[in-house]
Amino acid sequence: MKAVVYEGPRQVSVKDVPDARIERPTDVLVRITSANICGSDLHMYEGRTDFETGRSFGHENLGEVVEVGDGVDKVKVGDWVVLPFNIACGHCKNCERQLTNYCLTAQPEPNMAGAAYGFADMGPYGGGQAELLRVPWGDFNCLRLGEDAEQRQTDYVMLADIFPTGYHATEMAGVQPGDQTVIYGAGPVGLMAALSATIRGAGKVMVVDRHPDRLRLAESIGAIAIDDSKVDPVQAVLDETMGLGADNGCECVGYQAHEPDGQEQANLTMNRLVASVRFTGRIGNVGVFVPQDPGGSDELAKQGKVALDYGMFWFKGQHIGSGQAPVKKYNRQLRDLIAGGKAEPSFIVSHELPLDRAPEAYEHFDNRDDGWTKVVLHPAGAGA
Repeated sequence: MKAVVYEGPRQVSVKDVPDARIERPTDVLVRITSANICGSDLHMYEGRTDFETGRSFGHENLGEVVEVGDGVDKVKVGDWVVLPFNIACGHCKNCERQLTNYCLTAQPEPNMAGAAYGFADMGPYGGGQAELLRVPWGDFNCLRLGEDAEQRQTDYVMLADIFPTGYHATEMAGVQPGDQTVIYGAGPVGLMAALSATIRGAGKVMVVDRHPDRLRLAESIGAIAIDDSKVDPVQAVLDETMGLGADNGCECVGYQAHEPDGQEQANLTMNRLVASVRFTGRIGNVGVFVPQDPGGSDELAKQGKVALDYGMFWFKGQHIGSGQAPVKKYNRQLRDLIAGGKAEPSFIVSHELPLDRAPEAYEHFDNRDDGWTKVVLHPAGAGA
């Protein structure tokens, strides 16, 4: 099968690799028809993680079931399914608590938790930017889709990661009807957080970024765009909230946050959120931070640490929730919002490309080139 293979920093290729196959009775084999390029893929693409050369990328995956193991009861050949990026067993202590993002069974390292397709430090599993994908614990991990799945792939594939991740940010931030919510970052996850805040009834959603194409997308769903290359974003939020600050906020940037001039500053968005959110407000942090980052801009960042304005955070009595999203906690209800016409997350998609154009897509997406807001790859041209 063909797959997107990591060759080294900023270098991927599409090449033939051994076919994914059923390895255990509980496995499901999926013919991938849509696989997104994610901002998290770029951390690995840029060489900022310890992702091994020769491995395949892809954790936002959708397709058609072509084979099932003898131990699979629910999922059938011919089903259209979307796969949570979290690979989870369904029966460990964390999975039983809906914390499938920290599965203890799927992660082979006994001192760690959580597994994913084609992801650094999250198990040996192959990625789905490929023609076939093996899905462990298939009955648990496959979310079956309705009759419109093939026609609406660009909506449903967002259920693999970014739509539930954006929703998780708003859940941790405690967004309620009428709230004033600020979101730092208008990449795909930030835009999904803005959509989720709207779905949850926020009265005012403010999105901070500096890329005009992303800010236009935020405005297209009714959010207020704040360009931090032109104004002080904290002051802009205060001006929008009578000087009190937002009720809650979402961090959707992560450890590679940087100033408009390109200077990287890992603590930039977290400290801006502390300043932007009111006393007793909540912050949901889904932007990626890592335990160590040898490519960090300063000594703290290299050790995976940030200089948080903790004194002000404490003084304001704020709360922070953090971590990867437990996709299965949300994906069924979000699927039904899509099916019912209440949510169309595909509004962020800028490019649908065949798999063999992945190297070009990675380059443009990594450069944040204008108009490259979200790329969906279609192996074998399926759905393109």
